[in-house]
Amino acid sequence: MPVLIPFEDVVTQHGPTVLRVCRAVLGYHEAEDAWSETFLAALRAYPTLDPAANVEAWLVTIAKRKAIDQHRARGRHPVPVLELPEQPSRARGPGEGFDELWSALKALPVTQREAVAYHHLAGLPYAQVAEILGNSEAAARRAAADGMKKLRTTDLGAS
Repeated sequence: MPVLIPFEDVVTQHGPTVLRVCRAVLGYHEAEDAWSETFLAALRAYPTLDPAANVEAWLVTIAKRKAIDQHRARGRHPVPVLELPEQPSRARGPGEGFDELWSALKALPVTQREAVAYHHLAGLPYAQVAEILGNSEAAARRAAADGMKKLRTTDLGAS
């Protein structure tokens, strides 16, 4: 009979995948809040999780919902600014310099973006991607393929 592993191990094992999914859905700078909210919600629900459940798929589903919640909240509360921020430096620090990629991901239709994130970034099989998206495995496969095709044809600015 499967036994639940300590929650700290769940965070260590699946944290990077959840962060990649959050970044793909929200963008680089907004992802950390969704990541934190995902694991706070997961911590509360973890004791009642079926030990046979796929923890990674469960966490990705929570991350998707938290990212959607954050996106909706941001839309309801725009923050006006007097001046536009300066252009970012061309020097890339750790995790920086992917603005073109995040923009290209944001330009994809939601289903394609999520299918690409769940399959190619989180490494979930198409059957689980379909379950998360609420469609068939063939539709999930098609959405991921169409999303990757669009990303490959996007000029990401070779620098």
